[in-house]
Amino acid sequence: MRTLGTARLVAPFAFLVLALAACNGSSSGAGNGVPAGSGGASGSVAPSGSGGASGSVAPSGSGGTSGSIAPSGSGGVSGGVGELGGAGGGVDAGPASDGAVEDGGPKTPPTPGVLPNFPGTRANYGNGYFKFSFPANGHTIDVYAPPKPRDGLPWVWHGEFPDVLPNTNNAWLAKGLMIVYVNGASEQYGCPDVVKVWEAAYATLVGTYHMATKMVITGISRGGLYAYNFAATHPDQVAGIYADNGTCDFRSWPGGRQLNDPRWVGPGGGSAWQTVLNVYHFQSTAEAIAYMYNPVDNLAPLAKAGVKLFHVTAQMDTALPWTENTGLVMDRYPKLGGSFQVIFKPNADHHPHGLEQDPSPVVNWTVATLASANGLAP
Repeated sequence: MRTLGTARLVAPFAFLVLALAACNGSSSGAGNGVPAGSGGASGSVAPSGSGGASGSVAPSGSGGTSGSIAPSGSGGVSGGVGELGGAGGGVDAGPASDGAVEDGGPKTPPTPGVLPNFPGTRANYGNGYFKFSFPANGHTIDVYAPPKPRDGLPWVWHGEFPDVLPNTNNAWLAKGLMIVYVNGASEQYGCPDVVKVWEAAYATLVGTYHMATKMVITGISRGGLYAYNFAATHPDQVAGIYADNGTCDFRSWPGGRQLNDPRWVGPGGGSAWQTVLNVYHFQSTAEAIAYMYNPVDNLAPLAKAGVKLFHVTAQMDTALPWTENTGLVMDRYPKLGGSFQVIFKPNADHHPHGLEQDPSPVVNWTVATLASANGLAP
């Protein structure tokens, strides 16, 4: 990997390592088998690369496993899941939104600076922001919105844990971005089936409510499987991925040591591994290990489409070893011609997520990435 430079971004605990190719993502984790670690971070710049895992499967277009759908343009993979926990809302009950119907919505492009006429309910989300909730395609879509959205309706899609980064959420909203979360897709670990839920939600948000055609997806913890797998399936719909201690390989978590393979050394997620086997329709652990479309092995579609990546990564993560996740993406993505940035939190464990003191590096990257991809004003 070619490292172009380092710059201190978040004092006193984080540093930015920017790697670009020459061509050119909580609350406690009860019940999910992942310890809810904590701890701030301080110290020096972490190494800017790591070795690839021996025996990793290259992202070639061959072979999927029985019962699974290869994320190469059809079927896909994506979704969200309960992390290592989810945070409750800070949302007060509010009146139903005015004049909208479930199957209606605006049929003409939105007026600049005016929110779409979302159906369902509207609640307050603090600081003058709103949370709209409405049914669509058998699921409930939540849209967090400022009273005056940015022109072009750019948005962020939370793969999981929509309220676990309150400072970052508020900063995005303050910039005029909208934030989306689809309920009812948890505990699916980015499997091929759940991508259909996201495809339907995307069609509603973009087709009916004229939100920007390319979004930034967050991959918080296990939500990384959703973010990366949806993006690999629909790279033309994704401007960038923000992964925060994000899972980039289900063999690392919830797999881990229980797979009895030296490539994955973390504690794993216990019974959550069986859930992975179930939702991916694998017949055995061996079949799951041989799966060719984990994010670390399926980065080429993203690089080809120009999807930008930004990771915030705890180097002392006891639940999700960074070398098996961010480390492999950091090594491989620039070699494919992709844009990759990372902020390391050298002394931090898996929790807490985000840049708690100053989320501006993530927020500014998100605004610029959305503007560039959608042809909007910066």
